[in-house]
Amino acid sequence: MDDTTPQSEQTDAPIIPAEPAPPIGSRFLFVDVAALRAKQLRKGARVRLGEDVPLAHKAERVAMEEVRRGLVYYDVPAPKSPSAEADA
Repeated sequence: MDDTTPQSEQTDAPIIPAEPAPPIGSRFLFVDVAALRAKQLRKGARVRLGEDVPLAHKAERVAMEEVRRGLVYYDVPAPKSPSAEADA
């Protein structure tokens, strides 16, 4: 096969944002973001804290610390309009 598409090189280093994410004001959003990050960590994602945290900590504790420090970016979807919910 003539596949001329170059493959992008993957680095082993995690992508750490240049600026920390804005602090989360809602404890419910904090829990949701940390839970999703803990799931990533359990599946093998690299820890973004560096050498600050020993590996003996649970994924949930590491995830909460990463979110608290602003190392995890998140996106809150826009709320659905009432007319879109009535159509469904």
